[in-house]
Amino acid sequence: MEIVVTEAAADRRRKKPESAEGLGFGNHFSDHMFLMEYAGGKGWHDPRIVPYGPIPILPAAMVLHYAQEIFEGLKAYYAQDGNVCLFRPDRNAERFNRSAARMCMPQIPVADQLAAFRELLRVDREWIPRARGASLYIRPAMIATEPTLGVRPASEYLFFVITGPVGAYYARGFEPVRILVEEKYVRAAKGGLGEAKAGANYAASLLAAKTAKAAGFDQVLWLDAERRQFVEEVGTMNILFVLRGELVTPPLSGSILPGVTRDSVLVLAREWGIPVAERPVPIEEIVAAAADGTLSEAFGAGTAAVISPVGAFSYRGREVRVNGGRVGELSRKLHREITGIQYGEIEDRHRWVCRVE
Repeated sequence: MEIVVTEAAADRRRKKPESAEGLGFGNHFSDHMFLMEYAGGKGWHDPRIVPYGPIPILPAAMVLHYAQEIFEGLKAYYAQDGNVCLFRPDRNAERFNRSAARMCMPQIPVADQLAAFRELLRVDREWIPRARGASLYIRPAMIATEPTLGVRPASEYLFFVITGPVGAYYARGFEPVRILVEEKYVRAAKGGLGEAKAGANYAASLLAAKTAKAAGFDQVLWLDAERRQFVEEVGTMNILFVLRGELVTPPLSGSILPGVTRDSVLVLAREWGIPVAERPVPIEEIVAAAADGTLSEAFGAGTAAVISPVGAFSYRGREVRVNGGRVGELSRKLHREITGIQYGEIEDRHRWVCRVE
């Protein structure tokens, strides 16, 4: 794929944050973006990098009416040897294509997605923070742009990639979070869009998340749509538990996003000889185990926070602390191992790290 690059003029460059402190997440954007269009009969065409700016679409664009939209999220960072690296970007590209298939959208060859990431990083390399723990967030997305008011798959699409420097996802960093178990609303049902990274999933979660934050919680823990009985996932990450020495997480049964970090955690845990079970997890089991001490840890796994320890769950008005509200041993070890692999401090035995020339 030949990518045409048009760099922003010097006087139109965006102001970069002076340091990694106070970056937050999703507040700053780099100078350039990648664009590529799709049209029926013509396929994907016109791959290019242009200055970051508005994307023109017509008011009748189908994404605005029928929510045909998907996205991904991954990070670029400087390893300790000075190389710019990505962590398992092929898995993100493969998941993007699975989301596209579920949403009746055209897929993009994995190699072309990776080429777009690499070229955009080359152009905006100076935006990548050098501070440990900070990174350049990469957001690929696809939207339906055909200007037609008809409930059917669109025939025209735009694929774009934007980037921006980010710090820790949670302001408190690697500190245990408080999670509210949600029983009124649901995120997704089996057979729906839960396993696709579609914007519609996140739109459905906003009201519950807003209510939880107003009550002082960091995240919402979703339960299954049918019975409100089994744990599914947290708003921005998969959830895992250490129950009686076993690492337990809900199975990928159609309503849960198959996280790249989740998969990495399971691979490492099995290597370390930790029993792993992917099975339905009743919320009552978690609450009871937290109360009697057989739940020794709970943590989230996702690109944004990597590993996020859970200090307490609130369920039906009762708050149950996990591990005394402290970071657990496995949570700390996994965070250290995954970030160590990412930054080149620990041997990359699985070849998960992709270096960008």
